Amino acid sequence: MQNAAAPSATGPLAGIRVLELGQLIAAPFATKMLAEFGAEVIKVESPTDGDPLRKWRKMHEGTSLWWYLQSRNKKSIAVNLKSPDGLALVKDLARSADVVVENFRPGGLEKLGLGWDVLSELNPKLIMVRISGYGQTGPYRDRPGFGAIGESMGGIRFTTGSPDSPPARVGVSIGDTLASLHGVIGALMALLHVKTAGGQGQVIDVSLVESVFNVMESLVPEYDLLGEIRTRTGGALPGITPSNTYPTGGDGFVVIAGNSDPIFRRLMTVIGRPDLADDPTLRNNDGRSKVAGMLDGVIADWTRARTVDEALAALDAADVPAGRIYSVADIVADPHYQARDMILNVELPGGTRVKMPGIVPKMSGTPGAVRWQGPALGAHTDSVLAALGRDAETIERLRREGAIG
Repeated sequence: MQNAAAPSATGPLAGIRVLELGQLIAAPFATKMLAEFGAEVIKVESPTDGDPLRKWRKMHEGTSLWWYLQSRNKKSIAVNLKSPDGLALVKDLARSADVVVENFRPGGLEKLGLGWDVLSELNPKLIMVRISGYGQTGPYRDRPGFGAIGESMGGIRFTTGSPDSPPARVGVSIGDTLASLHGVIGALMALLHVKTAGGQGQVIDVSLVESVFNVMESLVPEYDLLGEIRTRTGGALPGITPSNTYPTGGDGFVVIAGNSDPIFRRLMTVIGRPDLADDPTLRNNDGRSKVAGMLDGVIADWTRARTVDEALAALDAADVPAGRIYSVADIVADPHYQARDMILNVELPGGTRVKMPGIVPKMSGTPGAVRWQGPALGAHTDSVLAALGRDAETIERLRREGAIG
């Protein structure tokens, strides 16, 4: 396999080595973020077909555009984990790694001989991020868990959509990415413990279900103390009034968040309802929430008489938070996205130029960077193995014997 040159990494995680034993979304999204901020991410893939994400969604010349984004800045090595020599290579990489990120079903790595007990003995400082559907313990640990299940059992789907429609999904894989972000946070906290406090490595056990559940606000105490079961409310923000999506002339929509006390007064004033702005029963959120339907109707009457641009211009002049609902076309054309470097022009293999999302968060002293797009399968196998001390003859033998691709 071609030995790809890797530009030097910079950023706050430069010098941190991450071994990715995952595929598709949850583990790879976590390592993408680490790689963007300088970590050396070595992604282990099957020599036969690699990560299935290479063939997911929209393709360009046989490779998924999602792949190029999800795997940027990573090194791909093609290793047969069913081969003793392949397993030995992964163990060697784990000896020098700071973090391993995996999203096998619980017990999957143990069956391969790469469980926490094995890897932590080889490297006591190692941190292992384990992302799974239900976590590494509990009665559901062995069930297959995908992001859709995490979103369902974590509570978010029950609250998403219109009240008169079945529960809906968010338009992206939010369950997987929430788990990824929790994995990154856990890895960084564990790295701080190792690097500054001299601590030992540890397991970061991330469940898709729990990652979704963690962002569900006051869902549980509202149910426990008040018997409230939060359900679908369409574009409204339940219990926080007024905050909703409102129709405009020409079949458009605007989102208006007029829910703080002074903003509510400004909103009522700009829509020509000073009587509501001065009503003492509406001075606070609890009073407004009792008449949320009435307030939404008053605001909608005002927005229907205006285009999106007219409504937004008036609301902006009154310092009321409001915005249009963006499609991807709106995002790409927006000057604020461009000014913030959130739309990058990059080059794919073969020279095709394409726009890709920028990097979040923005760091003033040690910013993230894109050094290359998602690599070809096994593009870094030879260079990574050479760095482990394997000479060219050994690498060729391993390839002949099927341990590597």
